[in-house]
Amino acid sequence: MSHAPRIDLPRQHPAAYAAMYGLQKHVNAGSLPIQLHELVKMRASQINGCAFCLDLHARVAREHGESDRRLHLLNAWRESGVFDARECAALAWTEALTRVEQSQVPDAVYDEVRAQFSEAEIVELSMAIVAINGWNRLMVAFRAPPAGHTPG
Repeated sequence: MSHAPRIDLPRQHPAAYAAMYGLQKHVNAGSLPIQLHELVKMRASQINGCAFCLDLHARVAREHGESDRRLHLLNAWRESGVFDARECAALAWTEALTRVEQSQVPDAVYDEVRAQFSEAEIVELSMAIVAINGWNRLMVAFRAPPAGHTPG
């Protein structure tokens, strides 16, 4: 499979990019901590195999105090014991929404996230998950390389 970039979204369709970025700006302005946002973005990006987003959000997470250890353990968050109950609920919610075709977002996962977050926070968290899944799909489809990476 070729890993050559396909389409430069901001250059080819600035209005579409601006619309996605508008959603991201709304999500970023929310009340949930940036560290939680970055864990959610990283977990969805792991599931979706988005190298661009994994690279970007690992850097942002580190800039906001996230440890390499926790980032390395994120793929095994259930077994790692390094994430608190609120983070675990957010990660389970992330997985359920990212894999909606498989999960149909089970009641048990909703109950877990509802125990840790208000309804308004669940909406905010869900919008963050929607946004990162959208970015993942665009970056994977258009083969956006990680920043500073030259394919081949």
